[in-house]
Amino acid sequence: MMSSRKRKKGFSLIELVIVVVIIGIIAVIAIPRMTRGASNSGASALRGDLAVLRNAIELYRAEHEGAFPTLASFVSQMTSFSNFAGSSFSSVADQAGGIIYGPYLKAVPPLPVGAKKGATGVDSTDTAGTGWIYTEASGDIKANTTTETDPDGTAYNTY
Repeated sequence: MMSSRKRKKGFSLIELVIVVVIIGIIAVIAIPRMTRGASNSGASALRGDLAVLRNAIELYRAEHEGAFPTLASFVSQMTSFSNFAGSSFSSVADQAGGIIYGPYLKAVPPLPVGAKKGATGVDSTDTAGTGWIYTEASGDIKANTTTETDPDGTAYNTY
């Protein structure tokens, strides 16, 4: 005997509510983790850029018998060929004889954080258009940020 009621296929209301609750729990766990990762991306980029810059400065110093790049010629000495005296050349052919060093960087990376984000200039003080502060005497380079901090409260200019 056939039942007069035909069973309809589909989900019950309780099944749908359970699925929505499970998705909500997953969202509560996942969303804070994703936003924390996005907020730390600038700090990670800054650490990476500083490592590249510091390694390039150290390689320059090793090849030039302890002399650091000069502040006045920092960008050209890092991104061009140079001789032992630190004079920059656009190509190996431009320098007649002598040993050619570098280039140590393809380009100075832009500052990835702070109010001066995107600036690529290098100077010894906080000036307009300067992304990096370089100390010629010690070869130290840091971000040109004054009050900006990472999500943990550490000042970017102390990295």
